[in-house]
Amino acid sequence: MMTESRTRPLLELLVRVSREVATALDLRTVLQRLLFAALQYVGGERGSIVVMDDNGKPVDATIVYGRQFHDHTTQQLRETVEKGLAGWVVQNRQPALVPDTSKDDRWLRRADDAADKSGPKSAICVPLVARDKLVGVLTLVHPVPNSFNEEHMNLMQAIADQASIAVLNARLYTETQRTARIYSALAEGAAAINTSLEMPDVLRRILTQTMQALQVETVALALLDNKDDLVFHAAAGNNSGSITGQRIRAGQALAGVVVKDKYGLIIPNTRLDSRFTEEDKLNGLDMRALAIAPIQAHGKVIGVLEAINPTTGTFDPDALVVMSGLGSLAGSTIENAALFERLQKAHQHYRQLFEDSVDMILITDWNGKVLEANREAVKLSGYSLVELHQITIDQLHEVNWNKTGLNFETLKNGKGCQYESGILRQDGTSLPIEVYARRVEYDSTDGIQWIMKDISARKELDALRDDMTSMIFHDLRSPLGNIVSSLEMMSGLMPTEDDTLTSMLTIAKNSTGRIQRLVNSLLDINRLESGQQVVDQNSINPVDLVRESLHDVAPSANARQQNIQNKATGVLPLIWVDQDMIYRVFVNLVENAIKFTPVNGHIEVGAQTTTDGAFVKFWVKDTGTGIPTADQDRIFEKFTRLRGKNRAGGLGVGLAFCKLAVNGHGGEIWVESEVDKGTTFWLTLPVSKKHTTGQLKRVTGRLTFKPDKK
Repeated sequence: MMTESRTRPLLELLVRVSREVATALDLRTVLQRLLFAALQYVGGERGSIVVMDDNGKPVDATIVYGRQFHDHTTQQLRETVEKGLAGWVVQNRQPALVPDTSKDDRWLRRADDAADKSGPKSAICVPLVARDKLVGVLTLVHPVPNSFNEEHMNLMQAIADQASIAVLNARLYTETQRTARIYSALAEGAAAINTSLEMPDVLRRILTQTMQALQVETVALALLDNKDDLVFHAAAGNNSGSITGQRIRAGQALAGVVVKDKYGLIIPNTRLDSRFTEEDKLNGLDMRALAIAPIQAHGKVIGVLEAINPTTGTFDPDALVVMSGLGSLAGSTIENAALFERLQKAHQHYRQLFEDSVDMILITDWNGKVLEANREAVKLSGYSLVELHQITIDQLHEVNWNKTGLNFETLKNGKGCQYESGILRQDGTSLPIEVYARRVEYDSTDGIQWIMKDISARKELDALRDDMTSMIFHDLRSPLGNIVSSLEMMSGLMPTEDDTLTSMLTIAKNSTGRIQRLVNSLLDINRLESGQQVVDQNSINPVDLVRESLHDVAPSANARQQNIQNKATGVLPLIWVDQDMIYRVFVNLVENAIKFTPVNGHIEVGAQTTTDGAFVKFWVKDTGTGIPTADQDRIFEKFTRLRGKNRAGGLGVGLAFCKLAVNGHGGEIWVESEVDKGTTFWLTLPVSKKHTTGQLKRVTGRLTFKPDKK
């Protein structure tokens, strides 16, 4: 039991130690004062104190040798708390006394033990515990063995216990200050870096903030290219001019290691660190110390940030944390700048395409007000750009509201539309155009894009073609009529007993009839496409009309040994039609059925009144090859010729004529078909509201109607 004479000096000693360490909050100052107090009151030649965080990792230390403080490295701190005597104390959280270091395996042999040949020593090592947390470990060394005893160890432990709370408070204060510095540096960096989206300016700001935060002579920034090589895009500071453009091959040098590991590193002294090689050197730089941090965006490394030669000689302990933080900030900012750069280029490209388009292009809002117009719009319309911005789209051309929807509802639903119209130019003249309209977003504005193609040349060509076609066909009709008349006269004059001549005459009459029907159909196509109405209409008996049509195609069916069944019989209401035009419709449909039905096949033609009594519904049904579903929607288009199994050639105008003719009469025509099973064509024609009667008659190859005399 300690006597009062010994207790009082001890208490006074502990009070002095407490005062010495408690008057400072700087961790390094507290450690130095504590270590000097321990050496003074306990004794020893040298000593060390290591401070650890809550995870047991060393965060700071002080080493005294020969009454002088010495620098330490992270590696030294790690070895101190992982190996040797201090490591044992940390693991066991109890003091240790080593009378002779040469006889204790817990003692970690260092290079200086052999260098100065000091031989055995004595040592004491005690834990620093505050609030049940191990905050550090204190070690004293005496050059003479057996210089320390249990009393010395108890005294040292008492000093450690007294000072541990001050060490903890200083550590927490330092950590707070450190965190504040880091956050402040990163906040300043973020504020400076994120104020621009121009790539050169972004890179310059990143370098400036890194240099200011780390206080280094030179900084450099490299980004990965499409080959995963690092290419230096920017540098600042001493001798930085030659760095830009330098390349580090994928996976090479320390920078390549940082890219791979996604973790930064610091080389405190490049001359003493074997990791630093020739590949790491940058042109024109004396690299004494180096820090490298990854530049990351969305968890992916896109480059590295290098800080070279701190002005203080050594990197701050927080240098890597600050650099890594700046690297993350830089990554997102660089990515945004790159995206902005791509958007700018895309915008410029779109603008160039917009302006250089050979078509007139306008952008309007949903009220039709013109927001933008290209050069061709100015040229074709005759308005200036300023004038175009002052008008609406319906002032420029006749909007097809059936296509666009009232108030552009169809376009608002995301559907485009196409139609023909005309622009009313500034000088009052009109220009035919083809319009394509769709919903677009332009410069963050939701609106409508109008593409207007000048089709005046096409219209002129179409008109010229139609005129020439009509002229040719009209010129053909006259000689064809003469041929038909001549053949009819020859038929009456020729002896009936000459079968050969009769057969030849029949072939000639059928061929000229076919040619005449084709010419008439082509003329009708031109007239109907131009919008002309069917005018030569009469009340025609559909039964008679079908019978006459079948009469003219019977020789072709007989030649293929095909059976045509006529179900258009009985009493049907009269239909209001151009008899010759509809006659040619039936002939076309039945001839198609004959053409695509195999030998010995079956064809059926029928008619019936619709349930509402307003139309007569006809059908032509065959057992032929059928029409693929993909082709059924286009068979009524002009000059469409189907290819494939059993498909015959031709001009491809027959079905186009049929559709135009039936539609011109107010009826409808459609097809139902299945490959290898046959085809059925359906059509409807309006019932006549008149009840006149008459007879169908062929005159010079045409089917005419002669009303009965009243």
